[in-house]
Amino acid sequence: DDELQTDGNRSGRFRNGDVELPPTNEEVLRIIAAQLAEIGDQLDKEIQERVVNGLVQHFMNENLSNEEITRHMSRVVRELIQAIPSDMEQEKAMLVLAMVLTKKIVNTVPSLLRRVFDTTVNYMNRQFHNYIVDMVSAVKQ
Repeated sequence: DDELQTDGNRSGRFRNGDVELPPTNEEVLRIIAAQLAEIGDQLDKEIQERVVNGLVQHFMNENLSNEEITRHMSRVVRELIQAIPSDMEQEKAMLVLAMVLTKKIVNTVPSLLRRVFDTTVNYMNRQFHNYIVDMVSAVKQ
């Protein structure tokens, strides 16, 4: 697992003074990140505070398993997608919504960072793994 960096970059591993970079094209990842950030800025305005507060309550409930929280997050994303313009690719919009929700939850209750981050990564890996792979492949070409 890479360390979380606030500037959007992955941390490097130092070995003999050299930075070890992952075997991906960093420029491709930056292009995708910029596109997703632009969409996220647009979608950010669509998410109401009550939606975020509801998710915060689920994340704070220690009686709920990560699986239950992931299912709830998935339901919220599916409900929010209904308000998104239909000209936007649905999978991309759902991916960005998950990331924007994560940001809003962590901004509301920073102590939830680890649980929210882990749940979001799990959700994205399950729901969007193939889509993300396809998106990276498309930008590389």
